[in-house]
Amino acid sequence: MTAEERRNLHAFQGYVIKILDPTYILSYLSPWFKDDEVQYIQAEKNNKGTMEAASLFLKLLLELQEEGWFRGFLDALAHTGYSGLHEAIESWDFQKIERLEEYRSLLKRLQPEFKTTVNPKDILPEVSKCLISQECEEIMQVCSNKGLMAGAEKMVECFLRSDKENWPKTLKLALEREESKFSELWIVDKDAKNIEVKVLEDDEMETSEIQIFYKEESECQNLSQNSCPSSEVSHIYTPVKPRNYQLELAFPAKEGKNSIICAPTGCGKTFVSLLICEHHLKKFPQGQKGKVVFFAIQLPVYEQQKSVFSNYFERLGYKVAGVSGATSENVSVKHIVENNDIIILTPQILVNNFKNGTIPSLSVFTLMIFDECHNTGKQHPYNMIMFNYLDQKLGGSSDPLPQVIGLTASVGIGDAKDTTEAMEYICRLCASLDTSVIATVKDNLEELEEIVYKPQKFFRKVESRTTDRFKCIISQLMRETENLAKSIFGEIGTITLENISEIQNREFGTQKYEQWLSTVQKACTVLHLPDKDEESRICKALFLYTSHLRKYNDALIINEHARMKDALDYLKDFFTEVRAAGFDEIEQDLTRRFEEKLQELESVSMDPSNENPKLTDLCFILQEEYHLNPESRTILFVKTRALVNALKKWIEENSELSFLKPGILTGRGKTNQNISGMTLPAQKCALNAFRTNGDKKILIATSVADEGIDIAECNLVILYEYVGNVIKMIQTRGRGRARGSKCFLLTSNADVIEKEKMNMCREKMMNDSISMLQTWNEAVFKEKVLQIQIQEKFIRDSQGKVEPVPDKENKKLLCRKCKAFACYTVDIRVVEECHYTVVGDAFGKCFVSKAHLKPKSFGHFEKRAKIYCARPNCSHDWGICVKYKKFEIPLIKMESFVVEDIVTGAQKLYTKWKDFHFEKIPFDAKEMFR
Repeated sequence: MTAEERRNLHAFQGYVIKILDPTYILSYLSPWFKDDEVQYIQAEKNNKGTMEAASLFLKLLLELQEEGWFRGFLDALAHTGYSGLHEAIESWDFQKIERLEEYRSLLKRLQPEFKTTVNPKDILPEVSKCLISQECEEIMQVCSNKGLMAGAEKMVECFLRSDKENWPKTLKLALEREESKFSELWIVDKDAKNIEVKVLEDDEMETSEIQIFYKEESECQNLSQNSCPSSEVSHIYTPVKPRNYQLELAFPAKEGKNSIICAPTGCGKTFVSLLICEHHLKKFPQGQKGKVVFFAIQLPVYEQQKSVFSNYFERLGYKVAGVSGATSENVSVKHIVENNDIIILTPQILVNNFKNGTIPSLSVFTLMIFDECHNTGKQHPYNMIMFNYLDQKLGGSSDPLPQVIGLTASVGIGDAKDTTEAMEYICRLCASLDTSVIATVKDNLEELEEIVYKPQKFFRKVESRTTDRFKCIISQLMRETENLAKSIFGEIGTITLENISEIQNREFGTQKYEQWLSTVQKACTVLHLPDKDEESRICKALFLYTSHLRKYNDALIINEHARMKDALDYLKDFFTEVRAAGFDEIEQDLTRRFEEKLQELESVSMDPSNENPKLTDLCFILQEEYHLNPESRTILFVKTRALVNALKKWIEENSELSFLKPGILTGRGKTNQNISGMTLPAQKCALNAFRTNGDKKILIATSVADEGIDIAECNLVILYEYVGNVIKMIQTRGRGRARGSKCFLLTSNADVIEKEKMNMCREKMMNDSISMLQTWNEAVFKEKVLQIQIQEKFIRDSQGKVEPVPDKENKKLLCRKCKAFACYTVDIRVVEECHYTVVGDAFGKCFVSKAHLKPKSFGHFEKRAKIYCARPNCSHDWGICVKYKKFEIPLIKMESFVVEDIVTGAQKLYTKWKDFHFEKIPFDAKEMFR
């Protein structure tokens, strides 16, 4: 295969992804594909769908270096029956396949009528020549197992992938021969376009492929990687015209003004940013070029916007690239910025490159776009970037500054009590972003309201359990554990649990108790005693007691909002992990106490009379809404990941709700409960499954889903004990975008309802404040913004930027759990600026390693093992062991250790390396050979 053929296949992969089911041809490609790759592709189809499988197949195919694979691929297409695709790839001419697009669009529109009026068994003999033989078999199988409607649905799916140029006419003839009513709707050749337009006008619904992309709610079809073929995207861009309200939003920015665009979730702000960006790049005269940077805070949003901007602008000849925290180690940010017209960044990347001098000034850009710009405040990376901008502006620099655009659904009002304070808050946001205009929809409000549907809001106050034996038992175990911890303090006779961190009226099973525990645990960890063995014993004991108290507290929170069974399962899993680790005398005692109550807890959790009233009400809402509309799509927002998992299990095990087939979406990092987050691929997979898999009717999500990520249009949003500020309220409500959508707040706490009602009042205050600011003279507004900027800069400069002086005194690192010695700071080395290792043979005797359950490579690192404290019965997690270039080295976590001053014995806790200001020596490979 030539390099040109490889490039062509990559360029036209969108057509292949849209047509090919790779599982049909894999048997012909066994010389080039390993068994595990074949299984991976099959699993991708089963879990995510045919297009995702095709995308994965092409990725692996294009990575092949062996001889003959391209010819083998073409032969496989011919043998399997993909004659149209075979012909198109041989000639690199996809016009015949392209001409089928209008029929695909029409069939998608008519799919509901097709599955209710067409008997697939009757027409299959006539149309089989337009399908793959395996597809015909699958259609018959679906008809037999699931019924004719499901078979018709499967047939539509197969037609949408057909590469035969005559399939529309063949289908028409088959329908006429069977005298099907559907034949009256299925009009081919020149009338097809007219029919599609007529249907659109009759329904006044914008659901064609061409128009749907620019509705933000449907943008998700193209926002996640590989979710839409690139060629399809470029095909659908050209004919689209922006709506009038989108032009209104873009107008000030097109005039060159720094603007905040404040418009509802679902109105297409991303498309507005595309319009602004395109206008900006085209305005430069011959010989000059613009350079745009688009900032996205969350990684999933970064991925989405990178895909959108690439698909839109690369067809126009512009270069688009992106850098995020996940990719920054493998690329040169300077090179990316210099060699591309549009750069998508997570903001911390630019902050880091300001610090190290890679990007000397914001003058390299001509336009900056801040997604979710309401975050520009305090020490947020957005504000760090704008501090550079404002220092340049107010410092008298002659270098040009980029235009600034902010995008948000809600500017917020902070703690404002009235409209005057709200206006001041909004002015300060404008000052932070150097914007003189707040663009909202005013002239085309009616059109906007036709597109963005504000869901009805319902408040449901439900009762908690009247009696809770589970809570009584767990609370008793917690009191016993607290007393054991107090007895430890009694031994040393200097401090008690109470006066380490006092808290009044603390209550088990609350976030307040969790915060108190965290404070106590930190204080216990840095306890310093003259007898080091005694210090180690006491600190380890207190670590174990507080860790068990935290797990019990978590279980009570789960019990409050979900089933007793889920809370008990959470504890049983924890104690299973405890047994598998060090399992010393204290852990054995705590485990014995739990197991003594286990039988009673099992009995209580299985008693139907202990069912949670909240779940009964949630079940009623879901049953009612899906009875009214079986095609409903729901997002269920909850506060914690533990609750996400518990509610998923509850739905799956509930015979009345299991048809919802729940998906989940959570954040990426670990929680205080040590519950791992979702990886970026897992997040993308969950989003894609919810968007494309009709069986996945509900997505259970934490706050990661309420900001920025484009989620498929849904008509039901449920806030389950979930409330935040006015910004969060507007964003979560904005997820319910379908006509007739509803938003339920379900809680047992009347204060939660009052807070949400207060948010609704604050939303009105925000809108009134924006309207009043928009009446100001622009020059007056600019002066107000300037005065705020001068005042804020004076405060920043007065505070100064004092760089911490590294402490050159040698320190000890001790295990945070048992206080065992780990290493000296003089032996710590910094690898690639952000990873920390320890040199010398001595450290290797302080830890033990176990093979990593999820080994993987990142940058120059190959993760191989986990490392743990070597002291018997401790096994505290210290980090990982990696292969770095040619070396096997440990990488340690700051949060796993306590820092001790060698001279004074004073101890300190740090959660991040950046907060620990010791002399940091770069890793030098030569030291490994000493």
